[in-house]
Amino acid sequence: MGQGTSKGCINGGSSSLSSSSSGSEHSRDSRTARFRRKLRRIRHPRSSSSSSSAKHSPTRFKLVAADDFAGIALFTLISAKMEFKDKWLACVTLGEQTFRTHVTDNTDEPIWNSEKKLLLESNGPHLARVSVYETNRLKKNNLIGHCELDLFKFLTGDSDSLSEEVHLFGPSSNSTVVGKLCFSCSIEDPQETEKDFARRILSIVDYNEDGLLSLSEFSDLIDAFGNQVAVNKKEELFKAADKDGDGVVSMDELAELLARHQEKEPLINTCPVCSEVLDASNWVGSMVHMTLCFNEGTGNNVMIGGFLTDKQASYGWLLKMSEWAHYSSYGIGVRTGSKAEHILVFDRVTKRLVEELIDGKIIMAMRTLYQTKMGLFLLSRGGNEILQNLSTKQGEKMNSVESAKDIPKFLASFKDQINLSEVKYPLDHFKTFNEFFIRELKPETRPIACKDRDDVAVCAADCRLMAFSSVQESTRFWIKGRKFSVQGLLGKDVSASPFIDGTLVIFRLAPQDYHRFHFPVSGTIEQFVPIPGCLYTVNPIAVNSSCNVFSENKRVVSIISTAYFGKVAFVAIGATMVGSISFTRKEGEHVQKGDEFGYFSFGGSTVICLFEKFTDNVSFQGMIKVDDDLLDNSSRSLETLVRVGMTLGVSSVTPY
Repeated sequence: MGQGTSKGCINGGSSSLSSSSSGSEHSRDSRTARFRRKLRRIRHPRSSSSSSSAKHSPTRFKLVAADDFAGIALFTLISAKMEFKDKWLACVTLGEQTFRTHVTDNTDEPIWNSEKKLLLESNGPHLARVSVYETNRLKKNNLIGHCELDLFKFLTGDSDSLSEEVHLFGPSSNSTVVGKLCFSCSIEDPQETEKDFARRILSIVDYNEDGLLSLSEFSDLIDAFGNQVAVNKKEELFKAADKDGDGVVSMDELAELLARHQEKEPLINTCPVCSEVLDASNWVGSMVHMTLCFNEGTGNNVMIGGFLTDKQASYGWLLKMSEWAHYSSYGIGVRTGSKAEHILVFDRVTKRLVEELIDGKIIMAMRTLYQTKMGLFLLSRGGNEILQNLSTKQGEKMNSVESAKDIPKFLASFKDQINLSEVKYPLDHFKTFNEFFIRELKPETRPIACKDRDDVAVCAADCRLMAFSSVQESTRFWIKGRKFSVQGLLGKDVSASPFIDGTLVIFRLAPQDYHRFHFPVSGTIEQFVPIPGCLYTVNPIAVNSSCNVFSENKRVVSIISTAYFGKVAFVAIGATMVGSISFTRKEGEHVQKGDEFGYFSFGGSTVICLFEKFTDNVSFQGMIKVDDDLLDNSSRSLETLVRVGMTLGVSSVTPY
């Protein structure tokens, strides 16, 4: 896993090309077009198998900087040992990419030998999740076992073996063993990656397969790279490589020459496979990008890609057909994600996309209510009163002793998203459903980042987070309410002027989350301002619609005065099924970041934090510099799954 070098394999140089060696323009265009088609066949060896899914997901590999490059790993799922016979399918998820194997024959010892080349970055995702499904149903394949593999730990371990056998655990428990999985993983030496890449790409234009390149073959390669500046410099570069003057150049000679010219004059502007614009100053990233595009394995049982989650990758043919027909779609972004049936969020811990569990009927009802003209008309003509009455009745029900029987069913619905080992009290301690819903956690389960530094802000809740450097950015990427404004959010009794153009952070809590919220900063509580309102859902389906969710819902605005962030507006917002917002601290108290502030009763809910805009007559910036990963995901309209106490950002100013 050595550091990638800045030395390039394919790039550089220069020359004029005579018309006699180039042939006619029509011939050149036809040959170049054939070359590009050949490249694409290499990039998508099984494109026919995954085309319906690929259109909903990223198809380009991310470019990386040299300092971040760890290496290209060849990961192979070899086999498994299961407790019963079936036809088995396995999925591998790393970061935002998910791949699947072929389906085995009916057996209790499936053998896949399926492989995939993966990019491992020093600061990127390295925890791979492997999920094994039985496939005896047309519609839904059942998850039987899973495991988490730390690829960095495996690759840097003391063992000389390239393979390892690990336990597979049941879907709802990390203690129940349901089988064993055998895998292997090896890292390519960066210099070998460069050399191999050069040989592979140059061999494609070796039309007569003699291991030597003629000038015309080399010219076709330059044309495919889309670099117009280099078009008139081909002959000069070619002659420099042809040391013996025999009119042909070996693969190694040409690769060596291109490496010498890489830093002087970049040759490759765009990836010839996916047309991604490459960074001329980052040869390591460009080389890695194209290597993964060209070669997804050694050609033996290469895993199929183009999926966002393992659940999507495991679909049977009936659900794949529904996805093709847009009835069961996946997507990211305010345009595609808000219209997709499956809501995806980015897990900050595992660095993977995860699917939010919501019943399909509820999603359909929310889309009908918040994203159709008829639904919005009904809301404006008494529908919001119906939601309020429904929330009030549901709240009363969840406070009754009889509601305790719903706790096991609730846990079953979110079996892999609620960790009971973190809960402060055992289940028999809770006498009503709401007592469980507002459960406390053991303090050690939510450590506070940089606890002794008041210039570091932390996440206020277990939630799905969106962060924007300005309110304008939030309305561009996320909040689509027609009348959303800072003044509308804070109400008439709170001065909005300090927060105009300030940083805005949204903490969205789903029903399965820990529903107590905490202080993101240290300071003094100046005031509480309750604002009556509606109880619309805070689900992205509504937030991404024209409904004014945040500025019309019931909410409580509190102002916290701090030394490092100025004034911070903390807005606790109720939602459908949430009629109660309770606070455990009082006005005038001095508080520390990470301290408990209050809780929401049953349902989903949201907290919005507004930070002031800092102005020193020289620079205009927010009082907080939010962590880059949170801003980057939000700019893609992608929520980040975070926990209480994780870093949110750092102060931009010296203390008052």
